[in-house]
Amino acid sequence: MKSVVTTVISAADAAGRFPSASDLESVQGSIQRSAARLEAAEKLAGNYEAVVKEAGDACFSKYSYLKNAGEAGENQEKINKCYRDVDHYFRLINYCLVVGGTGPLDEWGIAGAREVYRTLNLPTAPYVASFAYSKDRICVPRDMSAQAATEFASYLDYVIASL
Repeated sequence: MKSVVTTVISAADAAGRFPSASDLESVQGSIQRSAARLEAAEKLAGNYEAVVKEAGDACFSKYSYLKNAGEAGENQEKINKCYRDVDHYFRLINYCLVVGGTGPLDEWGIAGAREVYRTLNLPTAPYVASFAYSKDRICVPRDMSAQAATEFASYLDYVIASL
């Protein structure tokens, strides 16, 4: 799984060298932010059902037409699949917070997702709305510390940009 540490080691090994000073600074920065990432992961895991529900609700609130016949949320089964997808991305964000890198999202969530959505004629804008809502909803210090919120928001931004 890709993280700052594995990326630095892989790059150094591929170049046949030891990690450089800037490589080690990158690892040190990741380690220094680890407490904030783990706080965000813990807060997300502790309240994830509500986070997923609110994000999915925001999707269908902003794009209410999705519940019309012939649309992506035309019946309860399809609505449940949307919430399942949102849930999946939040779990991957949680994993990213734990490992300190985008590896889980890259490997299990983003690779090919855009093409799958296009092939199935599923709009990505509602998913973007879900994650943007979650990002905008973060409240410091109610939900988590400022640094934890920054770490969490960075992975939400990463998902948004990937869709």
